Amino acid sequence: MSPQVAGLLQLTALIAALALAYRPLGDYMARVYSSERNYRPEKWIYKAIGANPAAEMRWPAYLRGVLAFSAVSVLFLYLMQRVQGSLPGSLGFSSIDPDQAFNTAGSFVANTNWQSYYGEQAMGHVVQTGGLAVQNFLSAAVGMAVAVALVRGFARSRTGELGNFWADLVRGTVRILIPISVIGAIVLVACGAIQNFSGIHQVGQFMGGTQEWNGGGVASQEVIKELGTNGGGYFNANAAHPFENPNPLSNLFEIFLILLIPFALTRTFGRMIGSLKQGYAILGAMAVIWIGFTALMMWTEFAHRGPAFEIAGGAMEGKETRFGIAGSSMFAVATTLTSTGAVNSFHSSYTGFGGGITMLGMQLGEIAPGGVGSGLYGMLIMAIIAVFIAGLMVGRTPEYLGKKIGTRQIKLAACYILVTPALVLGFTAVAMALPTPADSMTNSGAHGFSEILYAYTSGANNNGSAFAGLNADTQWFNTTIGIAMLLGRFLPMVFVLALAGSLAEQKPVPETAGTLRTDKPLYAGLLVGTILIITGLTYFPALALGPLAEGLAS
Repeated sequence: MSPQVAGLLQLTALIAALALAYRPLGDYMARVYSSERNYRPEKWIYKAIGANPAAEMRWPAYLRGVLAFSAVSVLFLYLMQRVQGSLPGSLGFSSIDPDQAFNTAGSFVANTNWQSYYGEQAMGHVVQTGGLAVQNFLSAAVGMAVAVALVRGFARSRTGELGNFWADLVRGTVRILIPISVIGAIVLVACGAIQNFSGIHQVGQFMGGTQEWNGGGVASQEVIKELGTNGGGYFNANAAHPFENPNPLSNLFEIFLILLIPFALTRTFGRMIGSLKQGYAILGAMAVIWIGFTALMMWTEFAHRGPAFEIAGGAMEGKETRFGIAGSSMFAVATTLTSTGAVNSFHSSYTGFGGGITMLGMQLGEIAPGGVGSGLYGMLIMAIIAVFIAGLMVGRTPEYLGKKIGTRQIKLAACYILVTPALVLGFTAVAMALPTPADSMTNSGAHGFSEILYAYTSGANNNGSAFAGLNADTQWFNTTIGIAMLLGRFLPMVFVLALAGSLAEQKPVPETAGTLRTDKPLYAGLLVGTILIITGLTYFPALALGPLAEGLAS
C-alpha cells in the first residue's frame, strides 16, 4: 500500500469517527448547558466558591467572572512554579525563573500552552499534574463557557442575561471534559502511553553519555491537552515522544480528540438556537477549510521534488517514521486550525509552503474547527461579518439568526478580528527591528523571519506550537509572547461577551422574502470566502516575506 493511499484511509477513518460522535456529543453538550439541575459534586464546588448557579448574569458580570477567575489562576500557577524547589515531587528541579514562570502561567491559563522550557528537565510531578494539567481543564472550560454565552445571546431576546459563568465553568469541566478524559486516558494507556509517578531513572548509554528519563502522569495530561485543544507536552518532543504518542493508532486517536469538541459544538449551537440547519452551515464552512488544508498539506509534503525527497518518499525531515507524512500532515493541520499547539513533527522542517500552511491555519483565527469554545465564537463573529458584507451588496440592513446587525455589533466584531493581527504583526515588526531578539534565530533570511512570525502568530492566537529553531527562552520572548498570549485570549472575549449582551437585548426580527438564508450552502460558501479574503488581506505581506519566499526559492 502506498503512503498516499494509507493517508487517505486514515483521513477517511477520522472523518467517520467524528461523524459518529457528532450528534450524540453535540446534543449532550446542549443539554448540559441548558439544564437547571445541579449534581451533588457541583453543589459542593458552588458552596466552596460562594457562587449561586441559578443567578443570571449580564455581560459585564459574566466578563468579570471570566477575568477574575483567570487572573487568580495565573497568580496561583505563577507562585506554584516559583516555589517548585520546595514542593514534594519536584524531582530535584529548582524553582522557575520569574520571566519564564510568568510566560508559562499566562500560557496555560490562556489555553495556549506555549513552552519555552524542556518539560522533562524543568517541571516536577506536582507542577505538571497539580498545576499545568488542572489549567488544561479549566482554560478549556472557560472557552466553552464564553462560546455558550454568545449562543445564548442569539437564542434569547429582550434580556441582557447570558447565564451564569460559574455554572457554565463547573458543568463544562465536571460533565464534559472530565468524563471524556477518563475514557481517553484509558485508551492512551492501552496504546502504550505511560501513566505513573516514578522518579528519574537511567535507560542506557547514548552517544557516550548516560540517558535518563522521568515518568509522570503522561496519559492523563495528554488526553486533556488534546481534548481541550491546549497543546504543550509533558516532554520537550511533545506528541513526537513515544511516551506521549506511541504508535499510529494513538496518533489518529489524538487527532480525533483535538477535533471532537470543536466540531460537535456546532451541533450544540444549532440545538440551543432551535435550528440544526444553522449549525450544519457553520459545520460545513469549518469542514471545507479543514479538509482543504489537510489535502493541500499532504500534497505539498508528498509532492516536493528532489532526489532526497524521492528516496524518502516525500519530505520526511523532522517527521517521525512511526507516523509518516500523512499522519504528520493531518496532525499539523488539526493542531494549527485549532488552538491546540501540540506537534508530532517539527513544522520548521516542513517544506516552505507546508510551513506556510501551518502558519495560515493559525492566522485564520483558528476557527476551522478552532479551539474548544473559541473556534465556535470566532466562526460566529466571521458569520456576522459575512452577513454584513452580503447586506452591503444588496443594500439591506444585515440580519443573522433573527437579530439585526447594526453599528454596535459590527464595531465589536471588527475589534475582535483586529486584535490578534495587531499583536502578531506589531510584535514581529519590533522583534525584527531590534538587534537582540534576532540573535535567537537559528536561521537567517526568509526562514529566520518565519521563526519569529510563527512564534507571535502562535502566541497571540493562543495556539502554542513552535516552529523550532527559535530560542524563545529569553527575557524578551518570555515577556512579549506572554503579553501577546494574555491579550490575544482575553481582549477578544471582551468583545464577544459585549456582542452577546447586545444581541440578547434585541427583539427578534421577523423573516421576510428579502432575508438572507444563512442555513444554505450558498451562505456557507460566502462565509468561507470572507474568512480567506480577510486573512489574506491581513497577513499576505508578512507571509510573502517568510514561507512564500522560501517556498518559491526551493
